[in-house]
Amino acid sequence: MSARATYADWIAVDWGTTHLRVWAMGEDGTLRAEAVSDDGMGTLGRDGFEPALLRLIEPWLGSGTVPVLACGMVGSRQGWAEAPYASVPARPAELPPVTVATRDPRIRVSILPGLSQASPADVMRGEETQIAGFLAQSPGFDGVLCLPGTHTKWVRISAEEVVSFQSFMTGEMFELLSEHSVLRHSVGAKSIDEGAFAEAVSETLSRPERLAQRLFTIRAESVLSGLGAEAARARLSGFLIGAELAGARPYWLGQEVAVAGAPALVHLYASALEAQGVSARRLDADPLTRLGLARAWATLRETIT
Repeated sequence: MSARATYADWIAVDWGTTHLRVWAMGEDGTLRAEAVSDDGMGTLGRDGFEPALLRLIEPWLGSGTVPVLACGMVGSRQGWAEAPYASVPARPAELPPVTVATRDPRIRVSILPGLSQASPADVMRGEETQIAGFLAQSPGFDGVLCLPGTHTKWVRISAEEVVSFQSFMTGEMFELLSEHSVLRHSVGAKSIDEGAFAEAVSETLSRPERLAQRLFTIRAESVLSGLGAEAARARLSGFLIGAELAGARPYWLGQEVAVAGAPALVHLYASALEAQGVSARRLDADPLTRLGLARAWATLRETIT
């Protein structure tokens, strides 16, 4: 869908560090158009947010004022305006947004807050809206939702509340090790050997304290035994995800588990869990943010009408 030839009753916005994604929405929650740009939070100064947003949504604006509801890093301290974290337990579809002052009278912008946890200290921003979208699809879910990514979240949900959560820097560690460490010489392939992945997951699940040592064997086996790039990449991914599963064991052991993310990542996490006897539901996270914003908008409308 393009950003032209339509008008929006309200606009949903997912504004991350690297990308800005917007959806023109109908009053009944139907999607009318969408657009995306590289104007992520990390590329903008405080005065650059409104112009970046208007560049995408201008064709959807009429003569009146259109409500805009945003989530993601746009609400961080470095974003357009800080939306302070809400403490768990909390219902992700009922978080009170922060209103942002704008120069253009055609838009009224509100930003949803993230979630925080005091002990152990943890925060999320953006994922809370994905959780709201997941609950819109799966009302009554009682269990654990895993959101794999740069900073993977394990979220305990009960009675439509986020009860607690844990974050793991697995995705960021994979990127750093595969692109900026000695392992970059070994893991150049884009595909992985699934057998090698499963073996590596099992190794670090049983002995997570040996992670740092096992990581270097990837390089050593590449030099000494001709370990292929696909197997090397699989071992790196498996070692890191296995260590994460070991740390997150209280979240997935004996629980109903769903995994929502990019399909390739969902496959890896779900396969690793299934090897431990956990049958995880698999979901594509791409539509969840928009669904979560629509659910939050419905809640917001109820409070202002």
